Amino acid sequence: MRPQSLLPLPALVAVFVLGACTWVPIAPPAQNVRVLRAAPADCEKVGEIDVEVTDKVMLYKRNPLRVAEELETLARNQAASIPATDIHALGAPSEGSQRFAAWRCKR
Repeated sequence: MRPQSLLPLPALVAVFVLGACTWVPIAPPAQNVRVLRAAPADCEKVGEIDVEVTDKVMLYKRNPLRVAEELETLARNQAASIPATDIHALGAPSEGSQRFAAWRCKR
């Protein structure tokens, strides 16, 4: 008689892969926050935002584009509460975190 494992191998793999997937929803007020490539002219800097997500689960490294997208969404969500109208990254994502400048611009 063969011993039974609690979960078959495909189920274990699915648990780790799905556990590594997260989804950061954008808050309705944040939908109007623009993401800029550089500091804007004629805008008031209202602060800086630090955001962080999980970039790896155990040995599994998450897709860097997905991580960057989630960091940007979190920054937009926080910017809306400042309130800021625009953000731009102060550097590239590093180990699941990134810093953004928040701006209030007239539109």
